Amino acid sequence: MTTPPIKPIKHFLQFSDFTLPEFEYLIERAHLIKRRFKNYELHHPLVDRTLVMVFEKNSTRTRLSFEAGMHQLGGAAIYLNTRDSQLGRGEPVEDAGQVMSRMCDVIMVRTFGQDIIERFAANSRVPVINGLTNEHHPCQVLADVFTFIEHRGSIAGKTVAWIGDANNMLYSWLQAAEVFGFHVNISTPKGYDIDPARVDPGNRRYTVFDNPSDACQGVHLVTTDVWTSMGFETENAVRLAAFDGWIVDGAKMARAAPEALFMHCLPAHRGEEVAAEVIDGPQSVVWDEAENRLHVQKALLEYLVLGRLD
Repeated sequence: MTTPPIKPIKHFLQFSDFTLPEFEYLIERAHLIKRRFKNYELHHPLVDRTLVMVFEKNSTRTRLSFEAGMHQLGGAAIYLNTRDSQLGRGEPVEDAGQVMSRMCDVIMVRTFGQDIIERFAANSRVPVINGLTNEHHPCQVLADVFTFIEHRGSIAGKTVAWIGDANNMLYSWLQAAEVFGFHVNISTPKGYDIDPARVDPGNRRYTVFDNPSDACQGVHLVTTDVWTSMGFETENAVRLAAFDGWIVDGAKMARAAPEALFMHCLPAHRGEEVAAEVIDGPQSVVWDEAENRLHVQKALLEYLVLGRLD
């Protein structure tokens, strides 16, 4: 009797881990799952399955969306903070990956360095999801792409303006641009520029602008993030001075296409990276964007645990 080949484990550690057909399937499933959720229809494909959520960084939206999402799929979610586990006492990441993956069906990790989650996944028997690292935030950008499609249709051929720090969100947006076929206009202050070493050398789907207003000209989506990400709090005063002029305000949105949307992954600081008139204005879809973390991550959990469903 021939033993069937072992199917390789699928992880979602950065946006480029999935192909366009996979993302198209996830978006289709997210639409279905969201519709069932809104109609109070039970959708329990992950009964008796367990998600372990490992947090080294604080969270509101990531924890709530994954924990609620797993419960809504019929499964269970277990929260672990590294401060309260053996990881916080120096247990090797490799050992933690080996042990945790023998006791659950899927693992989400929110940590600092991308190398940490890569090492964890290399030693895991189950799928691992990146809930955020310093280098990438793929779940958030998946929710953002889904939100754009929900409001405006296909994102292929469109232009997204990124205004602010060259952080994990931007690098996930750049990977998404390659997959979905859209363009990214980037404007960052000097000293906070994009690092070419962190971008695929073949990626031609972005343009860098010195002037953030010019980056917004004619775009279909304007998006930003806080100027001081977690782990960089000691730089806050310096960053506030360096980012002066990079606020997404009404004047910048006026240069975008009339139907342009505004997004922010939240939490937001009104009066710093975004003006209240923008985030609370008619072009803003930040609350839909936040909610959609729940729906796309349910589709992601379903896919990683069960594969494609007909």
